Amino acid sequence: MNIKPLSNRVVLKNLEAEETTKGGIILTSAAKEKPEIAEVIAVGEGAKNDKGELVPMTVKIGDKVIIAKYVGTTVKLDGSDYVIVSENDILAIVE
Repeated sequence: MNIKPLSNRVVLKNLEAEETTKGGIILTSAAKEKPEIAEVIAVGEGAKNDKGELVPMTVKIGDKVIIAKYVGTTVKLDGSDYVIVSENDILAIVE
């Protein structure tokens, strides 16, 4: 089963949180922060502007992006967790 986002929505899969700090301290699951870097799994076709013209999406499948904490809607599908966000919730593309 696939998720096809509508309009300017993007489906993301969070990348794993760091399990150790740079200093070598191992973090418990309770101490890990929600990942802020995610991979784009699917994108909508884009939103229409005031003139009715389709504005294409900036991100594409496979991009790694930074998102704000606690945004979007979490969906579990086939044993995996995905987050559906508006393209406006994406802060940056990691290159």
